Amino acid sequence: MLRIIALLVLLSSCGGGGGSSSPVNTEGTSGNNQNTIDEQCYQYETRVFRCEFTHGNLLRYYYIHQPHPEAQGSSSVLFNLHGYGSNALAQMQYGDFRELANNKESNFILIHPQGAPLNTALTSSASHWNSGGWTIGSTVDDVDFIDTIINFISQKYDINANRIYSTGMSNGGFMSYHLACNLSSKIAAVASVTGSMSVQTYDSCDPSRPIAVMQIHGLLDGVVPFEGKTELGMKSIEDAIEYWRSYNSCTPDPIIELAEYFNPDQTIEHIKYINCLNNVQVELYKIKTMGHVWPNENQYRISASKTIWDFINTYDLNGKIN
Repeated sequence: MLRIIALLVLLSSCGGGGGSSSPVNTEGTSGNNQNTIDEQCYQYETRVFRCEFTHGNLLRYYYIHQPHPEAQGSSSVLFNLHGYGSNALAQMQYGDFRELANNKESNFILIHPQGAPLNTALTSSASHWNSGGWTIGSTVDDVDFIDTIINFISQKYDINANRIYSTGMSNGGFMSYHLACNLSSKIAAVASVTGSMSVQTYDSCDPSRPIAVMQIHGLLDGVVPFEGKTELGMKSIEDAIEYWRSYNSCTPDPIIELAEYFNPDQTIEHIKYINCLNNVQVELYKIKTMGHVWPNENQYRISASKTIWDFINTYDLNGKIN
């Protein structure tokens, strides 16, 4: 038990590193039961609003970065989920997609939801995503929370419902996989940075269609080890990738690209499984010297944010976009 508690303390630091105006009231429906619920939105900064509503008897909220005002056509939607014990604003800066969101050619709505507090017999935290593993015992329905946000924004914005994506850091990566398994009717593609699949997500995963998946992981990650962590219900990265390769019926033998940058210690191994159903792909970036971090070009010669957007932006609910 002492070992598990120590690991959970380590996990609690895994998330990484405005003003307000009069509220705007909107109505939406809960994803599961279609009950009408109200939300209030306050301006946080230019083109960014904080929206809150009661969900499952808890006050929940999210930050929404509006699409570029000159963007043309319906906007894609990207959920960017923080790590365990972290928060939406920290992830907004740490796993930063704002430069991409401010590009009118990208044309997407960027959403940073806030996870709920966790208090179980095993652990407690200021925030979490209920994705199994060490969060087992949580009663929060985060799949419906995300679905409810989708319902809200579809009422307020011209969104492309075929192009809704999720990514996240650590527990946010676990949750992105959980959404791929449990909200596949709406989530077109997912990417995880330093996360994996929990045993519970893995065992119960039941997507309704092929889904493009990307994983970015460091071989020195001691919080979510590449080889998994049985006592915390974490599947290995290879198990998670193999699940999606098999489910998507991809070719068993991958394409492997190596980038060493004239230094073997800085090797990035890019593994791609192709010829999948609906022309989706399953991709893994293995970074030899990286720990439990969101990589950037200055330190690891790869920008997770740009790499993820370039990948997911090529898919919709029907697979690869022609």
